[in-house]
Amino acid sequence: MKTILRVSLVLATTALGSSAWAAEGAAATEPAAAPAVEAKAEPSATAETKTVEATAPDTKPAETKPADAPPAAPVQVPKLVEGAPLGNANVSVNIVQKKIHENEGRHELVLYPAVLQINGKFTQHYGVGLMYAYHLRETLAISLMPIWNYWNQESDFNQELIDKGHQQAQAATALLLQYGGVASVEMSPIYGKFALYEGTLVHFALVLGGGLGAGSTRIQLRPQQVANCGPGTDTPECRSASFGDTGFKMLTTFNVGFRVMLGERAAIRLEIRDLIYTARVNQINGCSYEDLYSLSTGGNPVSGSCPANGGFATTDDRQLAMSLLKETSSDVINNVSFFAGFSFLF
Repeated sequence: MKTILRVSLVLATTALGSSAWAAEGAAATEPAAAPAVEAKAEPSATAETKTVEATAPDTKPAETKPADAPPAAPVQVPKLVEGAPLGNANVSVNIVQKKIHENEGRHELVLYPAVLQINGKFTQHYGVGLMYAYHLRETLAISLMPIWNYWNQESDFNQELIDKGHQQAQAATALLLQYGGVASVEMSPIYGKFALYEGTLVHFALVLGGGLGAGSTRIQLRPQQVANCGPGTDTPECRSASFGDTGFKMLTTFNVGFRVMLGERAAIRLEIRDLIYTARVNQINGCSYEDLYSLSTGGNPVSGSCPANGGFATTDDRQLAMSLLKETSSDVINNVSFFAGFSFLF
């Protein structure tokens, strides 16, 4: 019996010891696992908190306007005035416009119905001109221009010298240009535009040129007689002016002017041209002074270029030509003229 009790006591003690050891092991392992539990729980709690804050409804009461508050003024959008956002409709804005035409590769035909000499001292010239130009580049062109002066006579000033002072200009100084032609090179170094009539833009170009050519010249022998003539006077008939041919002379020309465009194809051209020609008078109608002197004495012309009668209508004209050739004269004449015309480009 005692033996059975001892065995039971030993077993009970062993069981209690095992339970104690198990409790200490559990207590020892429980603190180490706590941080992991806390680390895992913290993000979950934070996410839940943010979710709650993000999804929480706005409980702030909406602001209400007083019943007697005036309505808000409408927003005014500025209107477009000629392409600019200006609020003032009275303001006009001009913008830079593209060049409306191109010159390169185009042909130009110019008619000058008015050609007026502006530096006439001993001579007067009125005529017409025609020009053809081909534009090699936008600012470079070559041209050909014939000129015809349908009115070419000595000036009233020279006629006054003859009537009152019995003097007249030398033959070379009063040489007249009948017709001629020049070949020129033109440049347009400046192009621009200006406003006309509150918004209409006019395009223009400055034209500079120069060239060479030849022209037919003549000299006035007898002036036109319109006074102290007619029935009842010493001169029964009024006479027209008479002239003698002085041959072809070399021409040099320089010009400056403006070409004002009227659309894409039409233009107005206003120019000043200086026609320069050498004026040496040693023959009239192909006759020299020696030829005319021989004819006046009943002989024949000395040179073969002089006609049998000198080519003069009257003996007086031949005597006047001989007096002009008695002293050979030479000069360089600047025939400065104003050219006004219009052109067509194609």
